[in-house]
Amino acid sequence: MKKNMGNTDKMVRVIIAIIIAALYFTNTITGTLGIVLLVLAGVFVLTSVISFCPLYAPFGLSTFKKA
Repeated sequence: MKKNMGNTDKMVRVIIAIIIAALYFTNTITGTLGIVLLVLAGVFVLTSVISFCPLYAPFGLSTFKKA
């Protein structure tokens, strides 16, 4: 897996994941929607940690800047 996520992309995903988690744990979002969004937040964090987004690969997208 080649890196295809830049720092800005990773930061935005982590911030969105934190917001979703905060909304879920304060019971602002609940039920099935809450669980689906919480799983999505987990995927955002995981893809940020490994710097690879599987949805970018088939389209040849990359926000990773090579030095």
